[in-house]
Amino acid sequence: MHTILSIFISLSLLSPTFTPITASFPVLTENETPTESDNPSPDAAPDTSMPDASTPDASTPDAAPGASAPVASAPVALSAPSALLMEASTGTIIYEKDAHSILHPASITKIMTLILIFDALDAQKIALDDVVTVSEHAASMGGSQVFLEQGETQTVDTMIKCISVASANDACVAMAEFIAGSEDAFVAQMNERAAGLGMKDTNFVNCCGLDVDNHMTSAYDVALMSRELITKYPQIHNYSTIWMENITHVTKKGSSEFGLTNTNKLIKQYAYANGLKTGSTGLAKYCVSATAVKDDIELIAVIMAAPDYKVRFADASALLDYGFSVCRLYQDTTPPALPELPVRGGTDKKVHLSYEGNFSFLDTAGNDLSLIERNLSLPEETEAPVTQGKEAGTLHYTLNGKEIGSIRVLYDTSIPKATYHDYFHETLTYFFSL
Repeated sequence: MHTILSIFISLSLLSPTFTPITASFPVLTENETPTESDNPSPDAAPDTSMPDASTPDASTPDAAPGASAPVASAPVALSAPSALLMEASTGTIIYEKDAHSILHPASITKIMTLILIFDALDAQKIALDDVVTVSEHAASMGGSQVFLEQGETQTVDTMIKCISVASANDACVAMAEFIAGSEDAFVAQMNERAAGLGMKDTNFVNCCGLDVDNHMTSAYDVALMSRELITKYPQIHNYSTIWMENITHVTKKGSSEFGLTNTNKLIKQYAYANGLKTGSTGLAKYCVSATAVKDDIELIAVIMAAPDYKVRFADASALLDYGFSVCRLYQDTTPPALPELPVRGGTDKKVHLSYEGNFSFLDTAGNDLSLIERNLSLPEETEAPVTQGKEAGTLHYTLNGKEIGSIRVLYDTSIPKATYHDYFHETLTYFFSL
């Protein structure tokens, strides 16, 4: 048996980064009847007043692996029937209210559409300066749109702006056809991507969120895809933070300017907001996946089926305020240095090691994060063959005597088992070096 080395390192030498935050919550008032129609062209600009809601939900969702348990009862009042608050880097659920209720998503569907667009960009299947030609089908889309005409061309970059800022259905369909050949083929990819993220409450039927049967999701699933978009493709915030911008239509009729205005009023109303997507239809009512960042903590607040646009933004703001008031994030960016591990019976005598990634821990219980300890467990040596990427050991993190998470230590290179020829060559080399 290999002897296990245990290296305990007090984090008094490694100060975690966290700052206490005091949140202020809106005063509860009653909402007047909204002036928007039930089926807007969606997300018409609301006024800027932001009333709070009614009663808090006391839920205790399961904690994400390696993260702190969420607060059992959040002192925040919500009117929307379904909501969820998640910390982005760890995926920790801080608060939920009927988060698995199956509901119509409206235009927050476009979060998945944007994921697939950025997937295609990342795979270099498309480029931001590629030119997209608008089809008759794309130009015929109702609801929120930027009035693209059949045969009109726009760059991928402009199409992303139209989707992210103005929630343009026509731009969504044009991009779906550009990437997958047809909207149906693109929707199949959306559902496949959703399944890969564990979105078990979701079924997409179109790429833009117009009301149709069986086009459904949940607040939990919206948080999952929102997290995927902002953590894998943080450049989305270059688009989601645009408040107003013009695009240029160039058609057979000539050239004309069209103004985009962000449907997410939190970009102006909430100091730390940086995204992400709104939605509203007759069946979905008023939805938002709101993202905000403060002191290196990025939160995702999902509100579903709010009765009006004021409530969706007020509820999202209240959740974000609450999250920033209780969350403390520890990130270990300087883990212990790793030794070279001796290898028995291999073509090389030692193997380099590396960490699988950086460790993050979200605390919502007010613990002293300077008391976190690290315990590096490695064998004294390993035996060939060694496979690159396989686990060599573990760095454990404990707080108040309890493990709060770990990261794997991996072999950096592969080392094959030495053969008779290798030993013979080594002997000759040693002999002639004398």
